[in-house]
Amino acid sequence: MTTTIFLIDDSATVLMSMEAILHKAGFTIATAKSGEDALAQLEKGLKPGLLITDIHMPGISGIDLIRKVRTMAGFQFTPILVVSTESQQSKRDEARAAKATGWLVKPVQPDDLLKVVKQILPNG
Repeated sequence: MTTTIFLIDDSATVLMSMEAILHKAGFTIATAKSGEDALAQLEKGLKPGLLITDIHMPGISGIDLIRKVRTMAGFQFTPILVVSTESQQSKRDEARAAKATGWLVKPVQPDDLLKVVKQILPNG
C-alpha cells in the first residue's frame, strides 16, 4: 500500500508541481486549497501518512492548521512538513511550537523534497 501525502496550498501551481514530483516517486496524493478544506477532508476520514502545508493561506494559516490537526484523534504523530516562502527563524519556531515536523523554503527542488519526504516517512 502506498503512503498518501496530503498537500495543502492555495497556489494551484505549487500543488501541481509538488503533486507531479511526489506522484512520480510513487506516492498517492490528496490536495486541498485551504486550511478549512484540509480540515474538512481529514474530518471526513482522510488518513494521510504525511501532510505538507503552506503557511500563508486565506482563512486559517498553516500554523493554525497544524495546531488544529494536532488536536484531532489519530493525528498527534502524523508528520507535518511546512513548505513556505518564509525563511525567518521566528516563523520556524512558531511552526515547531505548533508541532510541525520540518520546514522547507520555496521554491523547493524536487530532489530536496523527495529527500526530506523519505527521511520523514518510515517506508518512504
